[in-house]
Amino acid sequence: MSRLNLLEETRYEKLPVTVFADKLTAAQSVARRIADLIQNQTAAGKKTILGLATGATPVAVYQELVQLHQQEGLSFKNVVTFNLDEYFPMDSRAAQSYRVFMHENLFNHIDIEVANINIPNGELKEGDVAAFCLDYEKKITAYGGLDLQILGIGRTGHIGFNEPGSAPNSGCRLVSLDELTRSDAAHDFGGKANVPAKAITMGIGTIFKAREIILMAWGEKKAFIIKKAVEGEISSDVPATYLQLADNVEFVVDAAAAGLLTRFNTPWLVKDCTWNDQLIKKAVIWLAKSLNKPILKLTEEDYNTHGMAQLATSKGPVYNININIFNKLQHTITGWPGGKPNADESQRPERAEPAQKRVMVFSPHPDDDVISMGGTFIRLADQQHDVHVVYQTSGNTAVWDDDALRFVEFTLDFSKSQNLYNEKLEEIYQAMRKFISNKQPNEKDISEVEAVKGFIRKGEAIAGARFVGLNDTHIHFQNLPFYDLRKTSHEVSYEADIEQTMALLQQVKPHQIYTAGDFADPHGTHKTCFDIIHESLKRLAITEEWVKDCWVWLYRGAWHEFETEEIEMCVPLSPKEVERKRLAIFKHQSQKDRPVFPGEDAREFWVRAEDRTSETAKIYNNLGLAEYEAMEAFVRFKF
Repeated sequence: MSRLNLLEETRYEKLPVTVFADKLTAAQSVARRIADLIQNQTAAGKKTILGLATGATPVAVYQELVQLHQQEGLSFKNVVTFNLDEYFPMDSRAAQSYRVFMHENLFNHIDIEVANINIPNGELKEGDVAAFCLDYEKKITAYGGLDLQILGIGRTGHIGFNEPGSAPNSGCRLVSLDELTRSDAAHDFGGKANVPAKAITMGIGTIFKAREIILMAWGEKKAFIIKKAVEGEISSDVPATYLQLADNVEFVVDAAAAGLLTRFNTPWLVKDCTWNDQLIKKAVIWLAKSLNKPILKLTEEDYNTHGMAQLATSKGPVYNININIFNKLQHTITGWPGGKPNADESQRPERAEPAQKRVMVFSPHPDDDVISMGGTFIRLADQQHDVHVVYQTSGNTAVWDDDALRFVEFTLDFSKSQNLYNEKLEEIYQAMRKFISNKQPNEKDISEVEAVKGFIRKGEAIAGARFVGLNDTHIHFQNLPFYDLRKTSHEVSYEADIEQTMALLQQVKPHQIYTAGDFADPHGTHKTCFDIIHESLKRLAITEEWVKDCWVWLYRGAWHEFETEEIEMCVPLSPKEVERKRLAIFKHQSQKDRPVFPGEDAREFWVRAEDRTSETAKIYNNLGLAEYEAMEAFVRFKF
């Protein structure tokens, strides 16, 4: 690509952005740049002064630097580091401490001098923080400033802990954390209430003084804020936009994080496109949404004035394009998610035969099935398909401690009323009470507490599946080992999970599989559960003929729907079916009202689910299709 073409393609971008195919490739590139800097500085007889970040984003870079040290002899003897931030107050030995994070992920594995490591002190008295921050700044200056500062970016647009409202000339200081930032950290602390409300952070003005700045972002979850930071106006509402003023900054992102940048999301606005069917569908739907017009009412003028003249000229007339896309959307709608018997299947998302299919609905957590696709789940059972539901993890993390005690107290009372009192059960109960009364934030539950929490969620899942219409022989609980193992170790083998899943798949030999398709968090439970299913099917496909006829459908959770152009099957729900789905969700009482990990969205899960599916129906209606109460959307995964 010529420089002129590249400038045209990136004209909405207000700072340099380098996009890599995936996180690993990007991390390797950043690590190599850091290594080259260290080696060049060392050769010149100089120290290398690095500004380091914490959080999930830089971990891959630190892993690559450790490999370069161990395999290529990269030495950190001549490196001085300054970390961006630390929670306040924070015990430096706590698992959530950034001091612990840095040692576990980098410092323990390289030859850096302990005296050269500088991390904000979360153990100070609040009255001593200002003096510490001033000394921190002076120490950076005494070393001649930072040679390179690496950054992540939070969903509020914060860099370091410079939250919205931060000034561009701010220095090291104590700050209050945004509620969204605290919500994102809730899982690490065992709940948002345990996340510190403050932090010590290097200021934006300090960051700006670095001779080079690299901001990194990985994954779809960061795409929205990357677009704001790169293409938006400079604003204190998104502190990362201040980096547009720097001469020495570069954003390094993977393809998923870059997905909403104009050159990738709406490329017809910045360049001539190679128009394939999927891109045409995306562009026409975008145009209709942008103009708030039904697809069949879009005109040639609409195309020409919104960057789509090339499409109108090369693939027109536009009326034919509109009809084609309208029909494609129409054909995604079906009231027969298992296929309609004795019907022409050429324009339907699912096959007509076999008329009664063996179906497996995989649910990563015990309530994902009814929350995400409850209406379709009910429809499949009503239409007499052989439906199995598979609960992949216990979900025991997401139960309140007092609920666990309440259930054991119920059991004790019942056993006494039936003259079945058990002293051992009383001992277990007392041990549970003692543990819970002294429990530290994010401390792993003792086995008895974990078991009770798992039983609570199991009972709720059984109630929900029975309400849908399944008998107990078709309700499966895997309790995959990875779920509990990952609470205490980053190094987890998934072989046992895969073998268990393969055995269950061989038992049922499904024609259809429904599974979670939320991949924004590459380390999240939904993505891990999908990867286990995927690997299981790949292995089985080598010897099992039925796998070739097995279709995999992805559903989304309660938060976000697939983009309209991605949807390949959309199941409409009547008001009565929406009500039945709601009642199925209500069976999960431990997740109602106030779940342990609600995220930043205060709505209850059933409300989020109904709002999501009604919004999907509204989008279809606004595009000119039939009006329904709600619609559940799916994308077929082809492996």
